[in-house]
Amino acid sequence: MSIFNVLRGQFIDIIEWNEPAQNDILCYRFPRQNNEIKMGAKLVVREGQTALFVNEGQLSDIFTSAGTYTLTTQNLPILSTLKGWKYGFNSPFKAEVYFLSMRQWTDQKWGTQNPIMMRDPEFGPVRVRAFGSYAFHISDPATFLKQLVVTDPLFETFEISNQLRNVIVSRFVDSIGQAKIAVLDLAGNYDKISKVALEVIKPDLSALGLALTSFLIENISLPPEVEQALDQRTKMGVLGDLNKYTQYRTAEAIGDAAKNPSGMSGLGAGIAAGSAMADQMRSAMSGGGGGGAAPVAPPPLPGSAPFFVAINGQQQGPFDMATLAGKAQGGALSRGTLVWRQGMSGWVAAESVPELATLFASMPPPLPPQ
Repeated sequence: MSIFNVLRGQFIDIIEWNEPAQNDILCYRFPRQNNEIKMGAKLVVREGQTALFVNEGQLSDIFTSAGTYTLTTQNLPILSTLKGWKYGFNSPFKAEVYFLSMRQWTDQKWGTQNPIMMRDPEFGPVRVRAFGSYAFHISDPATFLKQLVVTDPLFETFEISNQLRNVIVSRFVDSIGQAKIAVLDLAGNYDKISKVALEVIKPDLSALGLALTSFLIENISLPPEVEQALDQRTKMGVLGDLNKYTQYRTAEAIGDAAKNPSGMSGLGAGIAAGSAMADQMRSAMSGGGGGGAAPVAPPPLPGSAPFFVAINGQQQGPFDMATLAGKAQGGALSRGTLVWRQGMSGWVAAESVPELATLFASMPPPLPPQ
């Protein structure tokens, strides 16, 4: 042994961990030659840290409060028992010291690798994807050391990120099912779903000595083709009356043709575009899908054009003559009920329409006012 080693052995050891400013280290084992620690050494535990002593693979004493400790048999009671120090001890001893970072680990990402199948009350079976972020911290140092760290001298977050993500996604699927929220209402209920997921995920992380402190949903999305169909449906709702839309596009085409030297060719193109868009949207409303031409319903038979009916202030229909006859017999359609069909300038009373007047031939007229 050199003179330098002899002099160094006379100094009191200091056991501490200075965490780097940028790091992902959850657990750090203090490096020590032969794991020898001098009795009377100083243990420095900083804010947000916990120190654990391990003797021959067995967890002994834990220091959870920040401060500087002088290691003696008094503050190492478990280690003293394991070592058999009954009357004090002053010689160097062997033990491993692990420092755990107890701070909160934020902005951890999660996301579904594959779409989640769910049953929607309006659309039926649908597939959704979701992603977001979460935060966690070590809640039980002893369990964390036993279940995850074991003998790893430098345990970092990436070593458990895949496991945490798999647990979170799996339990998120359960949370979506428990929430029972329609797809179109998911965006307005992220907070509710997050709270449900937070409670469902907690037990799995607790078994690893971890605690989930926050769970955030950033987005839940449908497949592109479904979103495109929803956009088309929204567009139809904004446009409203497709017949009026066709008339508007025709009027625009006429105005453009007056300014265009090509004259009628521009007019024909504009009218064709307006009619084609209206036909396409009518097809979508009747159930036509995205790819390919949607089937076009045949026009009604001559003399049997369907009627729209105003019942309880709501537009209903269109109904054929057989359906209208049934409604007249049931009392839903009366002489004064307002009706309309294509080609009519406005809503009129049913008794003023010749085709419908026959429905009331066997019914008495309303009583005169008293």
